[in-house]
Amino acid sequence: MSELVATRPEQPQRKARSGLLEPLEAPRPPEPSDLPADRFINREASWLDFNARVLALAEDVATPLLERAKFLAIFASNLDEFYMVRVAGLMRREATGLAMRSADGLSPREQLALISQAAVALTERHSRCFTDEVVPSLAHAGISIRFWSQLSDSQRERLHDYFHEQIFPVLTPLAVDPAHPFPYISGLSLNLAVQVREPGGEDDRFARVKVPQNVPRLVQVDVEPVDDDGAGQDDRAGGGVAPSACFVPLEEIIAAHLDQLFPGMEVINSHLFRVTRNADLEVEEDEAEDLLQALERELARRRFGPAVRLEVDDDIDADLLVMLMRELEVTEREVHRVTGMLDLSALWALYGLDRPELKDAPRVPVTHPRLTAEDGEAPDFFSVLREGDVLVHHPYDSFTTSVQRFIEQAAADPAVLAIKQTLYRTSGDSPIVDALVAAAEAGKQVVVLVEIKARFDESANIRWARELERAGCHVVYGLIGLKTHCKTCLVVRQERGGLRRYCHVGTGNYNPKTARLYEDLGLLTADPEVGADLTDLFNVLTGYSRQTEYRSLLVAPQHMRDGILERISAEARAAAEGKPCGIRLKVNSLVDEQVIDALYRASMAGVPVHCLVRGICALRPGVPGLSETVHVRSILGRFLEHSRVLEFASVDEFWIGSADMMHRNLDRRIEALVRVGNPQDRGGLRQMLDDAFSDEVSGWVLHSDGRWERHTTGAEDARLSDHQHELMAQAVRRGHR
Repeated sequence: MSELVATRPEQPQRKARSGLLEPLEAPRPPEPSDLPADRFINREASWLDFNARVLALAEDVATPLLERAKFLAIFASNLDEFYMVRVAGLMRREATGLAMRSADGLSPREQLALISQAAVALTERHSRCFTDEVVPSLAHAGISIRFWSQLSDSQRERLHDYFHEQIFPVLTPLAVDPAHPFPYISGLSLNLAVQVREPGGEDDRFARVKVPQNVPRLVQVDVEPVDDDGAGQDDRAGGGVAPSACFVPLEEIIAAHLDQLFPGMEVINSHLFRVTRNADLEVEEDEAEDLLQALERELARRRFGPAVRLEVDDDIDADLLVMLMRELEVTEREVHRVTGMLDLSALWALYGLDRPELKDAPRVPVTHPRLTAEDGEAPDFFSVLREGDVLVHHPYDSFTTSVQRFIEQAAADPAVLAIKQTLYRTSGDSPIVDALVAAAEAGKQVVVLVEIKARFDESANIRWARELERAGCHVVYGLIGLKTHCKTCLVVRQERGGLRRYCHVGTGNYNPKTARLYEDLGLLTADPEVGADLTDLFNVLTGYSRQTEYRSLLVAPQHMRDGILERISAEARAAAEGKPCGIRLKVNSLVDEQVIDALYRASMAGVPVHCLVRGICALRPGVPGLSETVHVRSILGRFLEHSRVLEFASVDEFWIGSADMMHRNLDRRIEALVRVGNPQDRGGLRQMLDDAFSDEVSGWVLHSDGRWERHTTGAEDARLSDHQHELMAQAVRRGHR
């Protein structure tokens, strides 16, 4: 998410990701417990609260204007994905009559009712923020979004030409009558429902016009003031700047020319609508001879999933809505009436405008001091790592001059014999893949585990897998029934004393683009124990090894949860013995009931527990007798808080890695947490958490009733500091030492 709560799509049709969604398996009820039955917050409600925090950033007038537009786009994309995955799963469970309830005791139907009520309210807030706040502010800054009625005659004339040259040829109006069945409506497409009739006739007919996705959604037109009798006024009114850009939604242009799509007919009205469909993939891996081909077939079916949401204009004709609901097989619960524009993910186009004064100040990542070039030459990473570990913190520390350069040096070094790496997501023009291809072509042993089931990146990862195979890399797809989500790289190098292993274990993907937007940690090390662990782990991933014990790693699903629970229990024992203790977690999501119950018991023993959760949190803090010592905060901002850090104070242990405290991570994914051994690195992580949990830092605080409260000001209404801004300043100071 975002901060960039989620990253800007690389292609117009791609959606920003929240990174918090998982498919709906049959829920596992909590183990019988003497703890209160109402101790869990509903995870779907908590996710909606997360997206509400994203929306709050768009509503905040202190946020730069185009950043506000960006957060509106991210909110829209997040909600799309939520419906495509989570709501779709609940509806499927409701339809099949599964009686399993969520951890907080709700049936699928009850959860869907809760979601519908909350999502409708959020959608209304989203629309109001855009229509009443952001659009007028953009106009004041010289950026107009206008409807057809607000355009001047000369602007309309130019758009007439644009329509005939660029739009009309690609439109296909589809009639609906006994000879023409209701057309298939693809997921997330914008469509105009049009009512027409014969001149002088009385019977209305329906047609559908799809808004093309290969034409810009916001069409720019030369700027001119609106006529005095128009619906809008000159953008300079009220002290704004002279207009610099004017945009008209594509659907407005099409709606204004419907008479040319239906010549000889009378156009009665038209209304915009949009359908969200189930996009969850179901691939039976144990029955598929070729996982690659099976996944490709399932991707082709994705767009034919059942409808899970219908968005319509708030003033849609009642008969039209009834017909759409009938044909799309949705109920009133799935209908969302929207004021203003549908699908505000289109606002990414505005974010691309060259208006730096309306955005966050540009920031250039610094190179980690241990990896700084000398005399214009990049340091020898292998020499640096032999001297000690390097802990990098992105995006404050450059990914390009750390992790990427490490892999590129390994690929080019003749002494390197092998490179083994996991790839969950990477960029469209990936220098990481280029380096692996070059290494294979140079004769090195290159093993790449490509997770082709990474949600919404399946097609891209299939392409990478085939390219790597063509270059001579050994490409594997992991273990049946498990996604490989760990972020690991192992380099084997021939040196004087024999073979030495160099490693990277991180919290984020090997993606240089998102590494500039996501907050992540990565450990570069030549520690022999970590190298031995990664060797064992890759043997599990590529062969038939059943390794379950590791030295410096916690690996899921084998024993990560058990390892975490053991350490939480150890903190409780330390508290009982009067010893120093404490638990601090920084995660994207905290949902796993066993982990939450262990934290409750630790709190009951007197252990201070602090949780920094970006997204979903099912734990209730501050409940008397249960979680009085538990505090939960959330920080959202310019960058997406993505790193996972676990601190256990009684033994001074810090772990970083890829796993959230969720069922999917602990039970259905290959995940890895690595123990941070260097005392200086542990000190840096401790300071980072100290700052994040400080009362002087702005953020959201979770109350025991599940309500999130935003804290932005302190004593005497002084603005609290921005955690990410402080980390940027610290990185600059560190880089200039």
